[in-house]
Amino acid sequence: MTLDVQPLERVVSPQPYSGRAKVAVIYTSANTVVNDIGRVMRLAGYMDALDRDAETLLKINISWQRYYPACSTSPWQLDGVIQALREDGYSRLLGAHNGTVVVNSHEGEAKNKHANVVNKHGVPVVHLNDDDVPWVRYEPKTPMVALPEIFKEGIYIPQVFQGKNIVHLPTMKTHVFTTMTGAMKNAFGGLLNFKRHWTHSRIHETLVDLLAIQKEIHPGIFAVMDGTIAGDGPGPRAMRTHVKNVILASADQVAIDATAAKMMGFDPLSIDFIRLATERGLGQGDPDMIDIEGLDISDVNFGFSRDEDTFASWGQKKIYWGPLKPLEGMLLRSPIVPWAYAASNFYYNVFWWNLFGRGQVKAAMQTEWGRLFQGY
Repeated sequence: MTLDVQPLERVVSPQPYSGRAKVAVIYTSANTVVNDIGRVMRLAGYMDALDRDAETLLKINISWQRYYPACSTSPWQLDGVIQALREDGYSRLLGAHNGTVVVNSHEGEAKNKHANVVNKHGVPVVHLNDDDVPWVRYEPKTPMVALPEIFKEGIYIPQVFQGKNIVHLPTMKTHVFTTMTGAMKNAFGGLLNFKRHWTHSRIHETLVDLLAIQKEIHPGIFAVMDGTIAGDGPGPRAMRTHVKNVILASADQVAIDATAAKMMGFDPLSIDFIRLATERGLGQGDPDMIDIEGLDISDVNFGFSRDEDTFASWGQKKIYWGPLKPLEGMLLRSPIVPWAYAASNFYYNVFWWNLFGRGQVKAAMQTEWGRLFQGY
């Protein structure tokens, strides 16, 4: 079902953002993390960002239906956010999962133990790609950079998103297409449907468009990023995992991503979506203009690797930006596209998982975070 709807009146000015932003960063441990998440949210001033009278969406991230450390929203991350919101009077909560052509969200919420957490708290959940969830055509007031050219039939978003606060729940990790992935990339799974892979060749501009749309449809936006275990290398799945024991929070989606990027060892403004969002007035990506509450991160540098590839992502880049670009439509937007899904599933779920992933998860289960995961 589709409905024509009009955007709210709030419009984002396409002017470079010159104001200061605030990001809270704290250390944590497996014994204290659930309460620490409330502490970092309050340190970042989340109640000033979210409308207490509005329903609040929890945009859960599932990058893989398997549990793999740093890949998807952790159960303690979801647990802590729900606990803090309930303690502070945000009673109307709704979890939101997105499925993809290669990741089943129902399987993912079980294996990542999200289902156990929302059931404990009595929070309902919507799976955005289920057949009974309506998507509606949306006409942004903010000038778009890429989406109208990609989706010529119109931009469609989940009807359930409109008029609600949203809290993004990303993890601190690298990404084969965007260098790092965080709060801004988390919207990619929520606001775009199964055709979202059409945007990969213009992924940075797409993330900027999606943030502009969020600022029109949500009365409040906030993000809590889990860096207890962080992912380095060819993310979001085939990563090396590192225990880092940090949590980040901010109402500025650009600033929290810029701060995470800086901590991982990257120049935030060298990452196109952070730079473009700052230039268009959607948030602050300049580290010199971001006030850090809590932990002093001035000397933090995880030394993560930039722009690594798996064999699968190497091939995708040849299609999106390389010599196979003329074949993009045929390979990824035609009836033969299931070949790409099958290849991706085989690579990650059979080859990479059995050769690398299974052993890394087994090792992670011996850490305090692995034991906490098993306790859920």
